[in-house]
Formats: sequence, C-alpha cells, structure tokens
Amino acid sequence: MQLPFKEIPIKCLSLVLIFLLPFRLFAQKPTIDVDFNKEIAPMKPVWSWFGYDEPNYTYMKDGKKLLTQLAATSKNPVYVRTHSLLVTGDGIPDLKWGSTNAYTEDANGNPIYNFKIIDKIFDSYVSRGMKPLVQIGFMPEALSTHPQPYKHHWKPGDPYKDIITGWAYPPKDYNKWRTLVYEWAKHSIERYGKKEVESWYWEVWNEPNGDYWKGTQEEFFKLYDYAADGLKQALPTARIGGPNIAGTRGKTAQQWLNNFIEHCTNGINYATGKKGAPLEAILFHAKGSPKFVNGYVKMNMAAQLNDIYTGFKIAASYPNTKNLPIIIGESDPEGCAACGMATNPENAYRNGTAYSSYTAAVFARKYMLADLTKVNFLGAVSWAFEFENQPWFFGFRDLATNGVEKPVLNVFRMFGQMGNMRLAVQGNRMYELDDMLKSSVSGEQSDIGALATKSEKSIAIMTWNYHDDDKKSNSETLKLRVNNLPSTKAMMSIYLIDSKNSNSYEVWKAMGSPGKPTQAQINTLKKSAKLKCVQKKMVDITGGEISVPVELERQAVALIKLDW
Repeated sequence: MQLPFKEIPIKCLSLVLIFLLPFRLFAQKPTIDVDFNKEIAPMKPVWSWFGYDEPNYTYMKDGKKLLTQLAATSKNPVYVRTHSLLVTGDGIPDLKWGSTNAYTEDANGNPIYNFKIIDKIFDSYVSRGMKPLVQIGFMPEALSTHPQPYKHHWKPGDPYKDIITGWAYPPKDYNKWRTLVYEWAKHSIERYGKKEVESWYWEVWNEPNGDYWKGTQEEFFKLYDYAADGLKQALPTARIGGPNIAGTRGKTAQQWLNNFIEHCTNGINYATGKKGAPLEAILFHAKGSPKFVNGYVKMNMAAQLNDIYTGFKIAASYPNTKNLPIIIGESDPEGCAACGMATNPENAYRNGTAYSSYTAAVFARKYMLADLTKVNFLGAVSWAFEFENQPWFFGFRDLATNGVEKPVLNVFRMFGQMGNMRLAVQGNRMYELDDMLKSSVSGEQSDIGALATKSEKSIAIMTWNYHDDDKKSNSETLKLRVNNLPSTKAMMSIYLIDSKNSNSYEVWKAMGSPGKPTQAQINTLKKSAKLKCVQKKMVDITGGEISVPVELERQAVALIKLDW
C-alpha cells in the first residue's frame, strides 16, 4: 500500500534527497558572477615563465620562432629556464640532452672557459626582452667525480634512469666549481651589463632530491654554497635561490626543503665558513598525475596543487623566507616532457583542449593558494617549449609542433590580455579549493569556473569547462553576469579555444593526420593555431550590469573582454 507523502518516514525521505542531490546539482545551469568593485590582489604575471630540457633548441629555427611568440604574450618580461647549461658536448641537441662546452681543461688540468653557446642561448632571450632563470648546472665532464659514461642516448620508452650519467655527480674540485660560476657571471655582466644581469634569477641544479643529483644532501648544500659564493663575488646584487626539489608534497621532499632553508639560515657555509648562505628566492616543483583508463586520459590536478600548497606553507613558516619570492621551477600536469603519447598513453591530453582547460583551471587555483598562504608568489614555470624536427603532434609536452602552435599556447595569449587587478568570482559550478586539493575534478559535474581581472577601462574574464576525464560531453551555456561596471557601453570581444576554434590539432586530424603536411596544409594549420575572436560587438550596459551567455564544450576555454 502506498503511503501518503506525510507518512513517509523521515529517514527514508532523507535517503531519497541524498540520492537525488548529485543529479540536481548536475542539472544546475552554470553561472558566474563578477563584481567590478570587489578586488582581491594584483594580477602578477606568474604564468609568464617557461622551461625545457634541451637548451640547444633555443636558437634553432622553430625555437626562435616560439620565443618570439612567447615574448609577445606578455606586457612584462617572460622568464625562461633550461637545463644543461654547463654540460660538456658539441652543442647538438637530443631528447633530454643539451650541451654548451662551457668548461673543459687542458692536459695540465687548467680550466678553459668557452661561453659561446651559452651566449647564443641568452642572446636569444635578451634580444626579445626575455629574462633567464639561470640554472647553474649540470657538471662539466672535466669536473665530474664520475665522468664516464657521460652523454646518454635515451629515447622515449627507455627507463628514465638511463639519462643519469656523469653530469649528475658532484665536482672533484669545489674551488674550480666556484670559479666557473664566477667567470660565467663576470662574462654575463660584460656582455649584457650589470643592470640586465641584476634582473635575472639564478638557481643551482635541478631536483637534487631525485635522480638528477648523485651526491648526498650535504654535498648539494656544499655545491650550492660554492656556486652562490662565486656568483656573489662577481655580482653581489645577483639573486640566487633553490633548491628546486621534486615531489614537494612527499615527506622526503619536505625534509629536503626544510633542511635547505635551515642551512641557508643558520648552517655553516661550506664556501665561506660563515653562518648561512645567500637565499633570495624559494624554488620547488609541482606535478600532476594523469592515468590512461578505459580508453581515455584521466587527469589529476590534486597532486600538482598539493605540491604547491606544501611548498607555499613551508616557505611561509619561516620568518626569513615568508616574504621571499617563490618560483615554482616546474609546474605541469605530469613529469616527463619528452615522453610522447606513443610510449606513454596517459600523455595523450597534450595535443588537444584538455591541456588548455587544465592550464586555465590550475592557474586560477595557484592564485588562490597564494592568497590563502599569503606568500610572495612570483612565477610558475610551465615546463613546455618545442621539440625541433620531431614528428607532428607526437604528444610531447610542448607549446608548438614544427612551428605550429598547439591550443594550450592560446591560454597564455589569453592571460596576456588580462588586467592588472584580480577580482572576486562567484560560480555555482566552480569547484571549491578544498575539493580540488582532495580529489581534483572527478565527480559527475565539470568545473565551470573563471578568473577575472580589471584595468582602468576594461574587464577580462577567463572561463573554462574542465573535467579530469578527457572525453566528450554535452556543451553547456554559461551565464556570465558582471555588475558595477562604470560605463553604459563597451566593446565586447569573446575569444574561444575548443574543438572548432584556436585548435590546430583538430584541423590536422581532419586532414588525415599527415606525417608530412604539404605547404598548403601547413599554412592552414598555422592559421588555425591562432587565438580566434569568435564575437566582437558593441554592447549596452544597463545600470552597471551586463549578462553574457557563453557556450562551452567540455575542456573549452573562453576569454570575455569588455573595453570602454
């Protein structure tokens, strides 16, 4: 017998409501509300930092083209970090390999300095108004305590440990190591001028808590002290930091970062015998953890965000570091840029819009974490550049393939159009930061959120429809509402990255995925790769308010800009 509604037991009714709740939430039409008057903090260009393993790609054809494009994304100088600036070799690049031959020795063990290749690299940056984040590493063959084998021959699919050779070992002579850094810094001042070099950041090595360093923790601190001393002898006002650890959320990595800060604050300096070591910036890495499951890629932003949150909290916990600039030396959806999707199917997200939407959504949360911990967040290095003369859309973590930009690069072009002050955002479908830290975007509903900024006579709002599961889903129409605008009219521009817009990858697939595109096809790909404005018109603003519908596919990113 069916009971009247009023006679259904409360316990049963509660179960029904709990069961229906996720479906009701999912059915909510997404809305974003932005108030022009609700300021949060300045919009630091933390996104305008990039890096890569292979330094010799810098001055090659497609490398120079991409540097020009990256420099054009930002009104502020773009910083660039690269590995292997002191590695011995002929300057011919390979995957996860580069060399400059900056240091060799004669038959009597006397140093020979040759900065010609480093100059080609840094000239490429400085001539475009870019700044090096100078990595002091790795170990020249003549200085290595374990020089052989030295050059590796790694390829995608090989064990990652195969890249670790003689360049990863401590120096046999720390005084020669110090003098090498001194001569390099002195040469840089002579070539670029003191004021220019003062605007750079310097750091020692890469991921010393992992495979990249074959010495002990104490030996790394010694390496750092001698390098910093050589740098400061050449330029006392130079800025140096570290330690660029990997897996920051892990217990061992946290010990490394804490011990490094303690050493720089209170330890005995190996190079000078005095207390402490120079420390003008804190650096660490943050990586996500995608998986390939049931025929599609499932991203995991929580891993990356927890690396960042951990590093921020540690830096904030020390009086001497809580106000120092923080640079996330590598900040990416996963760890190996040169591991293509053929050998690592979990990396198949890289060519399409999942990489774009992930990038938009994760940078918004980086700003939130900086606000929460009140740290001096300066930059996050996207470890992505280009791979010269490699197969088209091979699935490397890069920003362009064979000179054609991928969709993700257009997110950085969007960032470059945003204002200098961040605004509060309210969204009924935007995941809370706590939820992102716990489980990323793994529920039924996607993360439809926004990052909003303003300038004196404009407002720019980046929106996205992101989900960890990189598979197709229905488009949704976002209702964007902006109020307290100080104008009655504005020019509205809407830029879009999705399967049909600002997307060279989908165009390439529609061509039949050619391994050797014709020139006509390349021209089409280049055109399709640009950031596309899908709507531009004058709009009325009534009572300081405007409502804009924005259709977003899953993994789409849009920038809505109002200028008056």
